[in-house]
Amino acid sequence: MHVFKFGGASISDVHRMQQVGHIIREHAPKPTLVIISAMGKTTNALEKVAEAFFAGQKEEALQQFEVIKQNHLAIATELMATTSSGNVPADSLRDIFTEVEWLLHDKPVREYDYYYDQIVCIGELLSTIIMQHYFQHSGLNAAWVDVRDILRTNDHFREAGIDWTYTRDQVNAQLKPLLHQHDIVVTQGFIGSTDENESTTLGREGSDYTAAVFANLLDAERQTIWKDVEGVMNADPRQFASAQYIQELNYTEVIEMAFYGAQVIHHKTIKPLQNKSIPLHVRCFLQPELPGTIIHNHAVKNLPPIIVRKANQVLLQLDSIDFSFVEEKLVPQLHGWMQEFRLSPNLFQHSAIRIYVCLDQKDDKLEKLALAASSTAEVTVQKGLTLLTIRHYNEALIAELTVGYEIVLQQKTPETIQLLLNEK
Repeated sequence: MHVFKFGGASISDVHRMQQVGHIIREHAPKPTLVIISAMGKTTNALEKVAEAFFAGQKEEALQQFEVIKQNHLAIATELMATTSSGNVPADSLRDIFTEVEWLLHDKPVREYDYYYDQIVCIGELLSTIIMQHYFQHSGLNAAWVDVRDILRTNDHFREAGIDWTYTRDQVNAQLKPLLHQHDIVVTQGFIGSTDENESTTLGREGSDYTAAVFANLLDAERQTIWKDVEGVMNADPRQFASAQYIQELNYTEVIEMAFYGAQVIHHKTIKPLQNKSIPLHVRCFLQPELPGTIIHNHAVKNLPPIIVRKANQVLLQLDSIDFSFVEEKLVPQLHGWMQEFRLSPNLFQHSAIRIYVCLDQKDDKLEKLALAASSTAEVTVQKGLTLLTIRHYNEALIAELTVGYEIVLQQKTPETIQLLLNEK
């Protein structure tokens, strides 16, 4: 049994959707669980709907959602015209549209993250309905399942945690029988639901993680992530023209890459695979004949420098007001606040009476953190920074990549250097 995952770029238009169908026919063993993300930039568009709704702009939210509806119906019509039936799954799509429309006619009375999840989650539902319908009418024995009936989470909206026991039981009760009956089972990544049937999301780009969860619970032979690049690169090719393809990596290296912000694989993906020694294959859906990158549990030598650059970083400096050592009280307080506001530090340092913490620029949550910290510390905030991380670094590369920048903060181990930079 294999697990395939396709991201939004792989189904951004009808031609690419047909290419996914070709890959399933030519490269998917039987049976295969197929995890599919929302089409193209749908998640971004749905985020704007959620923002307008929460701001009280009901008509604007409805208008933006209408554009998303018509786009999906148009793509479904064009795609299905390439099959023998030409039949569009309009009723199934309208059922999903209705989930959001009834909400948009209401007024927000809960926190933004709750509404974000109820609205944004439908991108995956719409794309998978269209793709399963296309597979079925292209001669594939394919079934569809709503992942929210299987993947149970807590109610930490936008960063939900998985209830592994319940999810395992539902995999056994629902998913395994479907995989015995069908060659292909299509479901969604990124989303789940609470025990009160409220939709949740696992964090942006969480579809990779969903695929790994199912690979673990199904004892899959392999998980394959299909992307629009040759394989895993040592840097983002959109930022670094000299980025190199890496043919082979081990779990530990990829966990480190993801931890420091590399976008190729979601940071939670590897552990469920590593725990059962399930290989992860990263392949190019545009050129499926390429070997891609294989990730496993064996040592890999002579890796190139691996570069991760994260923009829109904020440095919080906390100085103890009473000059007590920060480790006694302020450090544990800060960790508690970050957990409460669901903020993860990208870099953390402290001296006797001062703490530095680098975070993604999430203004609403940072404002809450700074306000909480101001009761016991003097708080300084510096925005607009860039965090550069290099694994397997050398001095020449550091010098090259920091030209034109002031180094605000540095953290260094024998394997990894992190530099917080401010443009001069």
